[in-house]
Amino acid sequence: MFDTPTPELQTMPLGLYDLVTYAIVAAGFALFAYFLYSWNSTGEVGVRYRPAVLAGLCIAGVAALSYLVLYTKWDTGFDLVGGVYEPNAEARSTLYPRYVDWSVTVPLLTAELLAVCSIAGARARGLRLRTMTAAFLMILTGFLGSQVLAQGRDVTALVVWGLISTAFYAYLYVALIGAVRASMSSMGVEAGRSLRNAALVLLGTFGVYPLVYAVPVFVDVTPAWLAGMQVAYSAADVLAKVGFGVLVHKVAKLRTAEDVAAGVDTHPESVWVSSVRHSEAVLPDPRSEHRTTRFAGNTVDDAPVSAAADARHGATRTTTGRS
Repeated sequence: MFDTPTPELQTMPLGLYDLVTYAIVAAGFALFAYFLYSWNSTGEVGVRYRPAVLAGLCIAGVAALSYLVLYTKWDTGFDLVGGVYEPNAEARSTLYPRYVDWSVTVPLLTAELLAVCSIAGARARGLRLRTMTAAFLMILTGFLGSQVLAQGRDVTALVVWGLISTAFYAYLYVALIGAVRASMSSMGVEAGRSLRNAALVLLGTFGVYPLVYAVPVFVDVTPAWLAGMQVAYSAADVLAKVGFGVLVHKVAKLRTAEDVAAGVDTHPESVWVSSVRHSEAVLPDPRSEHRTTRFAGNTVDDAPVSAAADARHGATRTTTGRS
């Protein structure tokens, strides 16, 4: 005997069914709109922070496609019979596409945040690997408890795997907050405030998922509870991916403007944030001293290349011009 009914196999009244459909479609459209926004705004940030925008682009693309799959499963998973929607065999698949989505997008969310922090070099690579791994394991262990073991109907399995998943969340909280705190002193006040807000949005929405996950532990899932779960997951996805992504994009633009103003980078366009110009357009000067980037401690530093390397570069340029 299972401890609780299968959450997805609920007979849905017309109103609740339509509410879930609305939430899924609206979230999918929001994610697709953010995908288009990210696609067209990649050039608004400097090369140093562009990985954050590319991560957001991948997140929005994967999530939008997953919502298309989710809508298809929801639409075909119920049959209208006698004024209510009765679940069929396809209804069992109306939650698991979310876990497939999260297995890809949640690790990328951690990489997106770290891409606008000031941690660099080997420390950045190690932290990125650890947080992405922890994020994936957080989703995988939750999936085992919610969908795999006893089809999510065993309370003991839900609790055990939920606690394991929460342990990975706790690590992410400590690691990401630590990275943000270590970075704020190296950027302007507005960029630091936006970075802090982005971290709070991300980690705060991460906390929504275990609360919804725990519903079957304490109560039998009813049609109203299933509708609430689907709506909550959809809202949290939009906030964690779109809301967080917009904040990260703002940080990337502000940090680009700071680098241009400080003379350590160039950008072909003026940097505008909320209709305020933060830096003028600055093009690379081909006559200026060639510079290279080095990692000093845990920060990015600029250092001139050696005279020999500069001479080699000039010789190569001369040879190329004669060919």
